[in-house]
Amino acid sequence: MLKYISLLFIVSAILFTSCGSVPVTGRKQMLLVSDQEVLTSSLKQYGEFIQSAPISTDKKNTELVNKVGRNIANAVEAYLKKNGLEKEVSQFSWEFNLVKSNEVNAFCMPGGKIVVYEGILAYTKDETGLAVIIGHEVAHAVAKHANERMSQQTAANYGSTALSAVLGGSSEITKTVASTAFGLGTQYGLLLPYSRKHELEADELGLIFMAMAGYDPRAAVGFWERMSEKSGSNTSEFSSTHPSDAKRIKEIKEALPNALKYYNGGVGTGTTNTKNTKDAKTSEKWKF
Repeated sequence: MLKYISLLFIVSAILFTSCGSVPVTGRKQMLLVSDQEVLTSSLKQYGEFIQSAPISTDKKNTELVNKVGRNIANAVEAYLKKNGLEKEVSQFSWEFNLVKSNEVNAFCMPGGKIVVYEGILAYTKDETGLAVIIGHEVAHAVAKHANERMSQQTAANYGSTALSAVLGGSSEITKTVASTAFGLGTQYGLLLPYSRKHELEADELGLIFMAMAGYDPRAAVGFWERMSEKSGSNTSEFSSTHPSDAKRIKEIKEALPNALKYYNGGVGTGTTNTKNTKDAKTSEKWKF
């Protein structure tokens, strides 16, 4: 029994070693990996991707992606600065690229590197719809979801190592069974649910960020309904890193009243309606 208590103590100590909080929502998060480590790794991968990716030659849509991205990034930076949180993005170097591909996707790399695939433009439809996507990806970056995911994996690795040490005197069969159970428990109890949580949090923050930039967040409902019609997926949430379309749309609708407090009624103005915003100090898929 003492062995298991020791294991619990070790893992718990790891989980509470380093904590941070997500801007605007205030959610506490575990950050065991430094921003510099994450950025160094991600920038290398991003550079390799951009060198090999077929960058879009569609000038109009490329300019639109950059316009929407800059509007949202500027609005978010202005908000963070106003609330004394500018250090959260001090190492960011925003970059928005449109890739020539029919894939319906977009992704974000730490440090503000965002890529949109041409295929998703059929579902965004217009500038405001594109703001839904880019706001979501900017949210992943600002909330440091990549850092958190890496930290979770680090904690899982530490936990597995600690488990092996604690079970040192057990039979090989016991070790194997215990390690397997721990691995499954970590995967389905920690890593995958957190990924779904990140997606929903990015949806919520994305609504707020697009609203800060003057884009109507209510457009998110129509976008995700179109995405849902495309996918027609019945994938179980238990083994998926993404929430179901129905849950996503439901939670977006629930988050809209708060997001609309940040909306100034303009379109792509890059300004922020701060009259009804919450104090960031008291509140806080990678791919689709």
